[in-house]
Amino acid sequence: MRRIVPRALILTALAITLISAATSAAEADKIKHSIAVFSGLDKITGRIISFEVGMNETVQFGSLLITDRVCYTRPPTEAPQTDTFVQVDQIDADKTTKRIFSGWMFAASPGLNALDQPVYDIWLTDCKGTEQLIPSPSTTQSTPEPEEPEAGAPAGAPNPAPAPPPAPDKLAKTPHAHHHDAAPAGNNGPVEVGPPPGFQPPPDNGDGGDGGGDQPPPPANPDSDR
Repeated sequence: MRRIVPRALILTALAITLISAATSAAEADKIKHSIAVFSGLDKITGRIISFEVGMNETVQFGSLLITDRVCYTRPPTEAPQTDTFVQVDQIDADKTTKRIFSGWMFAASPGLNALDQPVYDIWLTDCKGTEQLIPSPSTTQSTPEPEEPEAGAPAGAPNPAPAPPPAPDKLAKTPHAHHHDAAPAGNNGPVEVGPPPGFQPPPDNGDGGDGGGDQPPPPANPDSDR
C-alpha cells in the first residue's frame, strides 16, 4: 500500500528549504543585472511567451503591468540562485490599476511565491544584461588588527598596568614638629620658654616690695674710707 504524502506538507518543506537557502545565499556575493527575463502564460489560449523587463521599467503583458526592481544571480563559485523583486499591477475594465503582487520571485521554484491571477501567470526564468558584483557584508567589513606587544614582552602576555602614583606622606616631618617649647596650634600669645642653662635666681630678702627690693646691694668701694 502506497503512502500518500499531503501536498501541503510537501510545499511547506520545500518553502522551508528555499527560505533557508535564500538566507544563507543572502550572505554570499551577488551579481546585479539590468534585465530580468520572464515567461508569461495566457491561461485561456494556453500561449506562453517570453519577455524582458529592464530594471525600474514597466512592460505590459495582457492586462498586467510588470515592473522589475532588481534581479540577482550568484557567482559560479556559489550555489545557483536567481531571484528578482517585481511588482505587478492589473488594469481593470474602467482603466484603473491596482497592485496585485509585490515580492520576490525565484527562478528555481516558480510556485514558491507565484502570482495569483485567474487569466495570466508569469514567472522568472533568468537575469541578463550588465553585471555588477555586490560583495557580502562579511567580506566588506574589515577586522581590527591586534596591537603589537612591546619589545621584550612575551607573545600573548597582557600589557602591565601603570603603577599608581605614590601616596602623600601624611606625617611630614619638620625641624620644629616635636619641639617641646613650641606654641600650640592656634595660640597667638607669647611663647613661654624656660630659663637659660646655669641661671641662678636671686635670694629673696623678705622685703616683699617691688622694684629694688629684689636687686642685690652694690659692693662697697674701698677708696671711700680714705
